[in-house]
Amino acid sequence: MDTPRAPGRSGDAGSPGPTTTFNSGFLLVMHSQSDTFLSCPADMTQLWTGYSLLYLEGQEKAHTQDLGQAGSCMCLFSTMPFPYCKMGMCDHVSCNDKSYWLSTAAAVPMMPVVGQDIQQHISCCIVCEAPSPAVAVHSQENSNPFCPTNWRSLWVGYSFLMFIQ
Repeated sequence: MDTPRAPGRSGDAGSPGPTTTFNSGFLLVMHSQSDTFLSCPADMTQLWTGYSLLYLEGQEKAHTQDLGQAGSCMCLFSTMPFPYCKMGMCDHVSCNDKSYWLSTAAAVPMMPVVGQDIQQHISCCIVCEAPSPAVAVHSQENSNPFCPTNWRSLWVGYSFLMFIQ
């Protein structure tokens, strides 16, 4: 059995703790449905701006993008934003590959759009870091619902339910 011993002398003081705040990790993605970039709501940090990607079809595989997730806000617009590689060689498109982007309210042109003119037809988006998760509150009446206590409203919109049979 060990005999109790007297405590030793105090050690050196430790280094100070972190002085910066850490990222929350809660992301908020907003799509303008116009060709103007939004800004983040107060108390949120802008991570990036981009263009609203909905859906990709490539190499006979479909990839949908949830507009509430950061992957739907691409920093750069490209009609084929992905490459494919096979046996060490990479290419950008195949003849049947497609990309679908969220559009703006700009009038649909009668002729194909080329160059910078396409920008007015592609929705802009922004990814923000929020201090807490965003919560959607829906009403089944004609009035806008209220936010929970101590929460603030970011925007008011309409509920959308899609049913595919």
